[in-house]
Amino acid sequence: MKRSVLALATLASTALATSVFAAEAPAEIKIGHLYASAGRFASISMPVDYGFKLWADQKNAEGGVFVKGFNKKIPIKLVEYDDQSNTATAQTLYNQLITQDKVDVLIADSGSVLTSVAVPIARDNKMFLIDPTGTGAAFFSKDNPWIALMADPVSTIWPKPVADWVSQEGPKLGIKKVAILYATNEFTGTQANAARKFIKDSGAPIDIVFDQGVPTETTNYTVLINNIKASNPDMVLHFGYAANDIAFLRNMADAGVKFKGLFCIYPGIETELLEKNVGDKGLQYVMTYVTSAALQYKPEFGMSLPEFRDAWKKKFPDNKVEFGFNSIAGYTTGLVLEKALGEMASLDQTELRRAVFAQSGKLKTLDGTFALDELGGQIGELTPLGQFVPGEGGHLKLNALYPPDSATAKAVYPRP
Repeated sequence: MKRSVLALATLASTALATSVFAAEAPAEIKIGHLYASAGRFASISMPVDYGFKLWADQKNAEGGVFVKGFNKKIPIKLVEYDDQSNTATAQTLYNQLITQDKVDVLIADSGSVLTSVAVPIARDNKMFLIDPTGTGAAFFSKDNPWIALMADPVSTIWPKPVADWVSQEGPKLGIKKVAILYATNEFTGTQANAARKFIKDSGAPIDIVFDQGVPTETTNYTVLINNIKASNPDMVLHFGYAANDIAFLRNMADAGVKFKGLFCIYPGIETELLEKNVGDKGLQYVMTYVTSAALQYKPEFGMSLPEFRDAWKKKFPDNKVEFGFNSIAGYTTGLVLEKALGEMASLDQTELRRAVFAQSGKLKTLDGTFALDELGGQIGELTPLGQFVPGEGGHLKLNALYPPDSATAKAVYPRP
């Protein structure tokens, strides 16, 4: 009799626990996210948005994403708003996602400008901010534990391969004078500051003969190009967003100016976009970053680069949004979130932070090794320096130049 009573009590308690456990599981995981379909940042925002949606749709087709604390897959509900590349609009919408929509996960829009307004809002509301590509150094500080960068390195280390090549290899090639032109925002301004410091601290016999910041909204570079030309640099470093690079390279072509050496950020990040707007000829021998859109890492989680490219082309056959690094960044953001949810005991924001940081140094995707510093800045997923050269069939080929362990070719300098 005692054994029967004990068995019934155990069965009842197990059933009750199961019932409570099941009742606690939400019907869906609400993920809040902004994107920009128009305006200055649409070209970098929409690929991230599409890449993340591709991941979310895949998970929902499988029944949702697994959450350890509920021991089951839970469907994803995306709550998305269009900020139109406007920071004031983005600020309002970030607040709406937190206070009205009450999302479980908050994801910033692409890039440092549109991420900048999310950082204090997330911090003040104690929401852990999933930051796909906002690399501004000021976002990551000891007084803000509510952020982590998902898919590209923090701006303070992005330009190290560029500056190291200029400092170490440049003098051998006759590079003695460098010009720096940059857009004054958290992303490109931080990169310019870091590159300048790396070059100066190297002790190399190199003078910075031109160093100027311009508004991110700059669309005409003709006067600036002539001023740079007058300083007679051996190497020009241009740090700007995609629209800045497009305008700068077009104005160079219009003016018939060709610098001996030229670095721009976005030819390697959004190659299809730059080819469409500048043309292959305008990109020949331009130095740039070599991202995971060109380097095939061996992922241990998620799709490989060829698999992802095929999935992208199949899902978005109209080519309205160009495939590039930001496409990968959106998908990578989903993969990191998936891994974190799979280890989370609850949907609490502190638990989300713990689970994301737990992936550091362990998670390897098509974007390389995910690694965070103690402040949430990305220190993995590094981007070597490369250079576009003419390839077979008239197409451009991107060679990796530096660091030496990543190099596939020597630099062509000066530019033919």
